[in-house]
Amino acid sequence: MLTYQNFQTRYVQLEKLGEGTYGVVFKAQDMQTQQLVAIKQIRIDPNEDEGVPSTTLREISILKKLKHKNIVKLLDVYVFPEAQKVSLVFEYYPQDLRGYLKQLQQKNQKEIPLSFYQNQFRQIIEGVDYCHSQGILHRDLKPQNILVSSTGEIKIADFGLARAFNYPLKELTKDIVTLWYRSTELLLGESQYDIAIDMWSVGCILAEFVTFKPLFMGDSQIDQLFKIFQFSGTPNGVIWPNVKKYIDFKQTFPKFLPSNTLRIDPRFKEQIRNEGIELIESLLQIVPEKRLNSDEALKAPFFKLTQ
Repeated sequence: MLTYQNFQTRYVQLEKLGEGTYGVVFKAQDMQTQQLVAIKQIRIDPNEDEGVPSTTLREISILKKLKHKNIVKLLDVYVFPEAQKVSLVFEYYPQDLRGYLKQLQQKNQKEIPLSFYQNQFRQIIEGVDYCHSQGILHRDLKPQNILVSSTGEIKIADFGLARAFNYPLKELTKDIVTLWYRSTELLLGESQYDIAIDMWSVGCILAEFVTFKPLFMGDSQIDQLFKIFQFSGTPNGVIWPNVKKYIDFKQTFPKFLPSNTLRIDPRFKEQIRNEGIELIESLLQIVPEKRLNSDEALKAPFFKLTQ
């Protein structure tokens, strides 16, 4: 049985990578293998009867189930009651997609080939497709939760909010997905959501490859919703027959017309052509039933284009 002291001897902490309500993530070196790893340390609250938090147990069970080239690999799990910590050991990647896109922004965008976008988009969608095929919703897809290797391999990470789903849909918590990547149905108060919420987030992320900044940067739920409506047009009963069922939909919302943002910004056509624009627009359908699923997205004409 590895003690916390022995664990600290084996895994030498090099630097802090991030911190949240759950605990801390460190970059470390495994002294047995000399391999670099990322360690997510989760605090166990001594005042809680449940011991290891149920959210942590869920995250561990999901990560143990998911084995795919575009999903980050969980190498080991250690529970240290005496130190009130759970340590998850992951393979290490040097940066997340947010940092990767910042680096990309320094290049002459016109020199980035179409094949680059096809490769990156496909990897993200294949990772999400695998999660959905295993009955898992990620529920927090954003550039900070996608890791990138030094050779451009994409790894979806941070399954702290992920959970299993099945049909018929059960009511789930609405406090998920970082605001800028949150779908219309979530913003309107839907609690019986499905894979469409992840696909919306994917659409937002793909657009960011071209603009290098989030497409919808709201500073509140209602501001986020209106920024989306300025892009897509305010929904009505014709476009979205059951929109009135949502508890946060108001007939008094401003009546925005679609802006065709992706077609007006010349970078989209230059970098990913009309087919790339169509793929992103199909992922950013405000009506969840009309949004592409991952399987449909992988079959999009965009992926058949040649340079």
